[in-house]
Amino acid sequence: MKKLESTWYNMALVLTGIAVVAGAALGYVNSVTAPTIKALKIEQEKAAEQEVLNGQEGSAIKITDPKGFGGALTVMVGLANDGTILGYKVLESNETPGLGAKAQDWFQKGQKGDIIGKQAGNLTVSKDGGEVDAITASTITSRAFLRCINAARESLSGNSDAQSGATPQAKESNNNI
Repeated sequence: MKKLESTWYNMALVLTGIAVVAGAALGYVNSVTAPTIKALKIEQEKAAEQEVLNGQEGSAIKITDPKGFGGALTVMVGLANDGTILGYKVLESNETPGLGAKAQDWFQKGQKGDIIGKQAGNLTVSKDGGEVDAITASTITSRAFLRCINAARESLSGNSDAQSGATPQAKESNNNI
């Protein structure tokens, strides 16, 4: 077989062929794995609902805030009927590892930014005059996280566009705050 001549046209043709084959392969892999990924995400959300409610009566509400430092931040929030925070779990985050990614633990019971047991609705970071300690060097992430918590309270009281989630106790909201 004769080697192709190194012309602009031949290089473009070969690169186009490679791109088409690679694109088709990626599309195929995506179509094969998409149902499994969707099922795993549903299982993750159901487990998060149970975790944030911690066996107590209340509602598990999924909230997304698009204004985190690294992009959208999605949090499952467990609230008692009176708006008391029972628990939370960060479901999706593109925050900086070692900084904003600390939100999963920073606001838990006994930690620096502890919000468990507090009333959701108007929580703000201390830098903004509130009572919650922001994650060190991650104020933007902390603000986005607290907006999620506060939006969950609004959703619980029916003041938002929340949609029903997977279980009767779960609500989902994509507030563009």
